[in-house]
Amino acid sequence: MTSDFRPQSGFLTVLVERGFLHQCSDLAGLDQIAKSGDLVAYTGFDCTAPSLHAGSLVQIMLLRWLQKTGGKPIALMGGGTTRVGDPSGKDASRQLLPLETIAANKDGIKNVFARFLSFGEGKRDAIIPDNADWLATLNYIDFLRDVGRHFSVNRMLSLDSVKLRLERDQELSFLEFNYMCLQAYDFVELFKRHGCVLQMGGSDQWGNIVTGIDLGRRMGTRQLYGLTSPLLTSSSGAKMGKSAQGAVWLDESMLPVFDYWQYWRNCEDQDTGRFLKLFTELPLDEIARLEALGGAEINEAKKILATEAAAMVHGREAALRAAGAARQTFEEGALAESLPSVKIPAAEIEAGLGVLTAFVRSGLVASTGEARRQIIGGGLKINDRTVTDERMVIGPRDLTGGVVKLSLGRKRHVLLKIA
Repeated sequence: MTSDFRPQSGFLTVLVERGFLHQCSDLAGLDQIAKSGDLVAYTGFDCTAPSLHAGSLVQIMLLRWLQKTGGKPIALMGGGTTRVGDPSGKDASRQLLPLETIAANKDGIKNVFARFLSFGEGKRDAIIPDNADWLATLNYIDFLRDVGRHFSVNRMLSLDSVKLRLERDQELSFLEFNYMCLQAYDFVELFKRHGCVLQMGGSDQWGNIVTGIDLGRRMGTRQLYGLTSPLLTSSSGAKMGKSAQGAVWLDESMLPVFDYWQYWRNCEDQDTGRFLKLFTELPLDEIARLEALGGAEINEAKKILATEAAAMVHGREAALRAAGAARQTFEEGALAESLPSVKIPAAEIEAGLGVLTAFVRSGLVASTGEARRQIIGGGLKINDRTVTDERMVIGPRDLTGGVVKLSLGRKRHVLLKIA
């Protein structure tokens, strides 16, 4: 992006001011279309898991800001391309999923967008098509003759997603090699069906996006555009959307709201202002004020980030409950009923539940071996008392109001409740 570019459209103004913009194929041309109110843009989401995680939030927010500034967003489900697997940024081939799993994942992913976009039949209403609708019915010979002839293998081999795998002597299947052809064809098909002229994605998608622009030119579409956002990492280099405990899912059934809130509350101080711009809709002057806070006051900014980010995904009420639970747990020392919980049959508590088993079933540790290591390091607590003996059992005497509080470190807690 050129430093002297001054956007005239509301859409690109937001992207520049909030740090969403990394690359664009033609800033001036795209700006004029966005200014006219006729911009239709899409981002693709492959159906590789039952939910999206926080690493997808930048792309979701791009679609949201597009709609808020007068454009029409398309959240493209990759029901077709998921059958192939995107090699971008991958050191090995993706595991091929059964069609039933892809369909179930697609249904789960669709639910995420209801919080961010307004769907309907209007000019600016979002739509959520599935590329399987056109990819699954393609005739292979016809595709090679009509579309495949426009692709240069020389250029495809020069793309980072391919070149890196070849340089490392890592296998790249013919199936994956075709992924960029299908993604490029998606762009052309979305132009034909919906007048879509912009594809957005992370910076690792730049090669695939440019390939789609070139295919459109060769197949006679109007000028198409590409735009990428930075691939985000924390100040320490950690990848967005991942935590020490695994993926930061956007589905409450896969990650409790409290844990989602905690993920943002625990961000690094240096990232607070940047994340407020990207993952909330707070005014920029308010973000500037919060970003300027120093010392212990930065924690108040991080709480606001956590509440606003959680509200975007789970709703304001759930976010405030999570914030209240955190306040009770960490600041008031109370036992917050809204902490994540796991139900245990009363008979198991009566008989005595082993501490190693309890922590595994709570999800705080992945295995009894990890539980033992945490006990040695003083990392596990029951009702705020440090566990020192791996042979300890949890019984009726440990119940407080019918629950037992398990803790891993200072910030992760789960309640065992009698079923």
